[in-house]
Amino acid sequence: MPESDCASTKAYEPGRAKTVRAICPRCGGPGAPVKTITLKQMALPELLELANKPGFHFCGARDCEVAYFRREGEILRKQDLRVRVGLKETKDPVPLCYCFGFTEEMIREEIRATGECTVPQRIAAEVKAGNCACEIRNPQGRCCLGLVTSTVRRQMESAIATKAPHPQLF
Repeated sequence: MPESDCASTKAYEPGRAKTVRAICPRCGGPGAPVKTITLKQMALPELLELANKPGFHFCGARDCEVAYFRREGEILRKQDLRVRVGLKETKDPVPLCYCFGFTEEMIREEIRATGECTVPQRIAAEVKAGNCACEIRNPQGRCCLGLVTSTVRRQMESAIATKAPHPQLF
């Protein structure tokens, strides 16, 4: 399924395709489909039978305890997984790249130490070399580079804002 259509699935309707969104039963947010191989790597061993069912979607809402859900009502929560879901974490270490181990703290530290961040370029080089397994290792079941790049941008803006001179009040 194309990445641009990742939050929906196509339902058959005579004469035309209709987009049917998968909605998280807890938060009402959209879900992105994930493959069974992703779920099998994420779920705790006692939940592998559930994870083997097709049709799970990833809920990326930060404040929602649900990590995966099926339209039939079954869910896997954060605590049902073997790994921490970076999009749902607020305390370090917040994982960003599951293939190469990069965290949000590592990005902050590199920016603090050097004023820049090379993590996206390093990941891109590894992807180009064929050394990633995002479909298996990332809870979202897709490449982390977009999330890493937006995190770098946010951390750079934050670093600039904290170094900006503050106007003096008289």
